[in-house]
Amino acid sequence: MPWAKVHDMLRKIPETLTFRRILLIMLGTAIATFGLHNIHQRVDITEGGVLGMLLLLDHWFGIPPSITTPVLDITCYLLAWRFLGSRFILLSIVSTTSMSLFFGLWDLFPPMLPDLSGMPLLAALLGGVFVGIGVGLVVRQGGSSGGDDALALVISHVTHWRLARAYLFTDLTVLGLSLTYIPVQRIAFSLVTVFVSSFLIDIVKDGVPDAMRSLLPRRRNG
Repeated sequence: MPWAKVHDMLRKIPETLTFRRILLIMLGTAIATFGLHNIHQRVDITEGGVLGMLLLLDHWFGIPPSITTPVLDITCYLLAWRFLGSRFILLSIVSTTSMSLFFGLWDLFPPMLPDLSGMPLLAALLGGVFVGIGVGLVVRQGGSSGGDDALALVISHVTHWRLARAYLFTDLTVLGLSLTYIPVQRIAFSLVTVFVSSFLIDIVKDGVPDAMRSLLPRRRNG
C-alpha cells in the first residue's frame, strides 16, 4: 500500500470534507436512490456500466454479484486513485456510504411513486432524470456514487472526453453485450435512461452552456 498517498489523503480530510460538500453529496445520493428504488427496481429497467456487467457475469458464468460487486468496484476505485487522487477517494467514501444509507431508508417505506410498469417509456425518462440529477450533484462535488462513476471519470480524464461520452461508452458497451440474453425491447428502454441520465450528469456537473456546447459542431480554424 502506498503509505505516502494514505498520509496525503488523511491530511486533506479537513479541507475536502466540508459541511456544504457533504450536504450536497447526500442530497444527490438521496435523489438518485429514490429514482432507482421507486422506478428502476419496480419497472425492471436494466443498467449499463458496472451494474449491468454484474448481471451479465451472473447470467453467463454463474458468478454471484456478492463476489463480483466488490471486485469490480475496488478495481474501479484503484484506477480512480491512480488517476484522480486521494481527494476523489475521500469524497467517494462519503457518497457510497450515503448511497447505502438512503437505499436502506427507502426500503423502510412503501413505494412513493405510482407503478409505471405499464408505461415503460415514461419510467425510463423519469428514471433517467432522477439518476442524472442525483449522480450529477455527487460528481460535481468531486466524488462518485459507485464503480460506474469512478470508471467513467477515469475514462474522461485519460481520453479528455466529456463525461457524458464516457458514461455512454461504458453503458452502451455493456448494454450491447446484454443483448446476448435480454430482449431488444427491454434494452431499448434502458438506452433511453442511459442517454437521459448521461446528458443530465454533464449538465449538472458543468452547467447548461458547456453541456450544450458539446453538442454543437466545432468550428474549423482558418
